[in-house]
Amino acid sequence: MNLFEFLSAYWWLAFPLIGALAGTGRAWQKGLERRHTRRLEVLRVKGELRAAQLAAKEQGAARRSAPAAATAPPAQAGTEPGRLVRLLAAHDDINRRWLEYELDVARIIAFPTMSDGREPLTAAFLRAKKVADGLRPESARVRLDPAALNEYRDAVHDYEVAFEIAEQDARRRRDTGFDPAERKRLETAQQLLSVAVDSAATPAERQLAYRRVRQELDGLIALSDEAIEVLESKVSQELTRGDTPAGGAVSNAESSPVWPIPARDPRPGGPPRDA
Repeated sequence: MNLFEFLSAYWWLAFPLIGALAGTGRAWQKGLERRHTRRLEVLRVKGELRAAQLAAKEQGAARRSAPAAATAPPAQAGTEPGRLVRLLAAHDDINRRWLEYELDVARIIAFPTMSDGREPLTAAFLRAKKVADGLRPESARVRLDPAALNEYRDAVHDYEVAFEIAEQDARRRRDTGFDPAERKRLETAQQLLSVAVDSAATPAERQLAYRRVRQELDGLIALSDEAIEVLESKVSQELTRGDTPAGGAVSNAESSPVWPIPARDPRPGGPPRDA
């Protein structure tokens, strides 16, 4: 049977093939959209934390330059501005704890469900985070009416509770969602990670360990772009700390840059894990 006869006899196969290809394309596109959304979220939270740190420094400088403020009546601690400052600080603290799971590859390996938006408890705290972020005022100087302040307080509390529940579950489950072979790969990746950021290892050893970490995690955990940048920064810092041997000569293998390895989809035919 030649090709023309085959196509004439089995032309109907084109319809299920088109449907399958379309479904795979939609899943891939949704995965890219989720990763892009999480990337923007991480960048926004990092910006908020930096702004909060700068604001705290400015407030500290203002208090030092105005000693009279330290003698203010204690009753002011219970006013709305004081409550808002505490709520913003609590909000920032939860964001900081969340970023530790988003950016630290060692934590991502140890507690993979915290960076997987498909997990119900992880999805719940991400939804609570979105609500709290939406109600967050621009600064502590904003005057909120009592109803708005209470609504923001409840949102921050819900965010904190949802995060702690997800964190406890992640610490309980760890890597139990993977089969024995996958758990072995995660264990290997964790060991290699310690070599990649170890100043006692040679540059060639650290570079090789970094590449092996990416290979072991490929298909198991999708690292966010920010987590990869943080890891590469740590490896690069170690590569520049007194790594030049006597005579100043460095071999080509040891002086080559750290090249990232593209991550494939964590599940065949499925979108990548949220990262």
